[in-house]
Amino acid sequence: MNFDEFTGQIQHRLELPGTGETVRAIRATLMTLGQRIPAGAAEDLAGSLPMEIRWYLTGAVSDHGQRFDWSEFVSRVSEIEETDPSTAAYHARVIVDLVETQVAPSDFEQLRNQLPEAQDDENWGKLFEVVDAGGWGEAEEAQTGGGPQPEAEEPGAEESDD
Repeated sequence: MNFDEFTGQIQHRLELPGTGETVRAIRATLMTLGQRIPAGAAEDLAGSLPMEIRWYLTGAVSDHGQRFDWSEFVSRVSEIEETDPSTAAYHARVIVDLVETQVAPSDFEQLRNQLPEAQDDENWGKLFEVVDAGGWGEAEEAQTGGGPQPEAEEPGAEESDD
């Protein structure tokens, strides 16, 4: 996948009006993620991404391996993206889901292993909610009510409360 395909996928998934907003969302998420994980893990994760996208995880980050929790991650993404925290969190989940489809499973597993999944604000599992729901297509269908629908009951059939 090249840069245009990657940004086009994100723009479509997030329903953003333009490339500028899309690139800002990608940059905010990946730079902040790059700040949180060690440099080697960022390099591994970035290896399969388009060159322009790879840079956000690696070259744009001067201090890898910082310790901060999920709340701080969302706050930083929100500030860079210039959007509210709930929108920033959603954008980050969708962007990470597309990243997951582009990188080696071992590199993505390494990312997950470096982000603790606890029951408090440190809970980085929130970042992987779209991935864990089966990916953007499956999660989107579940969210919008798409996908297979139950078969309609035959006319005249009544439910009983037995």
